[in-house]
Amino acid sequence: MKSMIRVLGIQVLAVFVMLGTLAWRPVMADTNAISNIEFSTLADGKVLIKVSTTQKLLSTPVSFTVNAPPRVAMDFFNMSNGLGKNTIPVNQGVLHSMNVVQAGNRTRIVLNLLHPAQYEARVDNGNLMITLSENATMANAATQFSVAGPSTSQHTIRDIDFRRGSSGEGRVITNLSDSTTGIDIHKDGDHLLVHFINTDLPRQLQRRLDVTDFGTPVATITSVKDGQDVDMRITPKGDYEYSAYQTDNQFIVEVRKKAEQAQLNGEKPRYTGEKLSLNFQNTDVRAVLQVIADFTGKNIITSDTVTGNLTLLLKDVPWDQALDIILQSKGLDKRENGNVIWVAPKDELLSKEKSELESRQSIEALEPLVVRQYQLNYKKADAASRELLGMPPLPGDTGQDVTCDAQAQGIKAQTAGAGGMAPTAAGGASNPNRILSARGTATSEMQTNTLIVSDTLTKQEQVAQLLKLIDTPARQVMIEARVVIADSSFQKELGVKFGASAPFSTGNGGTLGGISSSANDAVNTMAAGNTAVSGALGATARATNPFMVDLPSAATNAATMGLSLYNVGSSALLNLELSAMEIDGVGKIISSPRVITSNQKPAVILEGQQIPEVTPGTANAPPTVTFVNAFLCLLVNPQILNNDSVILTIELQDDNEGTPFNSGGVQAIPINTKRVKTQVRVKNGQTVVLGGIYTQTKTQTINKVPGLADLPWLGVLFHDNAQSDVKEELMVFITPHIVKDDMTLQ
Repeated sequence: MKSMIRVLGIQVLAVFVMLGTLAWRPVMADTNAISNIEFSTLADGKVLIKVSTTQKLLSTPVSFTVNAPPRVAMDFFNMSNGLGKNTIPVNQGVLHSMNVVQAGNRTRIVLNLLHPAQYEARVDNGNLMITLSENATMANAATQFSVAGPSTSQHTIRDIDFRRGSSGEGRVITNLSDSTTGIDIHKDGDHLLVHFINTDLPRQLQRRLDVTDFGTPVATITSVKDGQDVDMRITPKGDYEYSAYQTDNQFIVEVRKKAEQAQLNGEKPRYTGEKLSLNFQNTDVRAVLQVIADFTGKNIITSDTVTGNLTLLLKDVPWDQALDIILQSKGLDKRENGNVIWVAPKDELLSKEKSELESRQSIEALEPLVVRQYQLNYKKADAASRELLGMPPLPGDTGQDVTCDAQAQGIKAQTAGAGGMAPTAAGGASNPNRILSARGTATSEMQTNTLIVSDTLTKQEQVAQLLKLIDTPARQVMIEARVVIADSSFQKELGVKFGASAPFSTGNGGTLGGISSSANDAVNTMAAGNTAVSGALGATARATNPFMVDLPSAATNAATMGLSLYNVGSSALLNLELSAMEIDGVGKIISSPRVITSNQKPAVILEGQQIPEVTPGTANAPPTVTFVNAFLCLLVNPQILNNDSVILTIELQDDNEGTPFNSGGVQAIPINTKRVKTQVRVKNGQTVVLGGIYTQTKTQTINKVPGLADLPWLGVLFHDNAQSDVKEELMVFITPHIVKDDMTLQ
């Protein structure tokens, strides 16, 4: 309850000091005064307020509204409070009460509302008439930006432009001939209607603009002439909200996604301040800035060069956006430091910042140098000195010399100077990555891992803070890889060979065919008792063995089946031999290299052999021997993230010896290579498949006797058929394990 009372008190104070000119307006000798305030209830729940003054009012006062809590405030300059009281209870319609507060030569009337409502202010016979309307459809109610001038005063729209804002909002910019153009804006169904009162629109601007390609919530803008007025119809798409404001002769309508929808899309709002409405007509800029300061509770310091007046009308705009609008319209800029905002012209701010930098550089050039020693625990002193001087790291520091090469170079020795000091180049003073000043130097002592820095006291403090951040133990990670090569093969062959011959005798001029040794044995059995014939027959068969069809299976271990038929009547022999073979095979080759390394330090582990290749010598040169690598190699560079994940840059190769062959008298040995190189992000302890290479080879070979192989049914006896289907797939699995400080895996 106390905090609520405090907030309400602050808001009342903010409302009191908001919007208007304070000390910049001179106090008139004959000050006007508020003499009486009357109120009454009209039809439809409206409340009419009449403010009377000792001298007739010539124009409506500057006004603004606040939504939380709902209030309407009006500032009367060169006006005093002649009522003799500060609070007026009302409790009629939407109006709860009124506050009348005087500060210097300014008096403010604050209307405390029960909820946001529309209001209209006008001057009637020297008195201020305020009408409050309680409307249930406030979202679609018209908002009046400026009271139109007399009917004889014709206004003109000079240009209509559209732009996309930095946050994706659509900005409809209308350039007016003057700042007193009467403007009403309200929602009309799915459209946003802007009505310019007593305004002319040139013919070339009476058009429909399609702005869909800008990627904003605005689809089209249609401007037409409506009698003496101009109607501009803005057609948005999707759920939207809008704000409108006028600065001098420029009227701007901003259409953006609703805040709820923007949050669902992950978009952060550019302006987050509390919304307010402002109404200034030719008001001092310094007074407007003071109003923003009072509303926000921040201290705004304005330069003496901030001058000029401003016409500004804002409706439900965040205060930080209102401040940017004010600054942009007058060529100003701001610098924030805690609760203080300094406002000045842009050129003045830049000039002052430049002067401060030059002064700081002059002080650094004259400040004495201080030498300090920093003993490092984890960071190499020479690497730290190079970072302070803005120099790139050495290849040995980053592991760029780590490759899948059999020629191991070992750990490179550090070259020490006199006294064990390893000097480091000073580096260019203009190096943008340099941390030390132009006069600063850094060296390292290798034996005690000590960093020696000579620089100003200010820079020494920066170096000490930096070393606290970088002199920490590097996290380590173990990477385990599994290479799986799975293959499956299927081979099927069907072959045939057979022959036929005439009666076998020594007087026969020749044979029509031949039989195998197995057929000869069968003939011997069937011709028992005719030993001479049998002997001659066997001798002839073993000598010639001529088959009419000889298409056997090419498989080495193919099974065979032989059949011999002998026709005694014709003395003919038919030999049929069939062979068939099916081979199924499945194989897996698994390699599992693993390596442990520090964060962002490349590491390599390899295993294999170097295969010699001999080139024959000549008369003038001896033979030469070269070695070809056939390695299983894992090269990895890990980067440990803060979310318990690891980014791995991996190169994995698995080479093995192929089948040797002769090339030009030189024996050549091919190398079968399988390689994966990629970068992937993996969570700690999880396994990821980097990828796979899938190959499938299908072959079919048919050897046949022309013509006979195409016969139905019998054609199978005159051809062989070989089919092969070989599948092979390479898969690589990677699993990182972050190592704890006690050298156990997380």
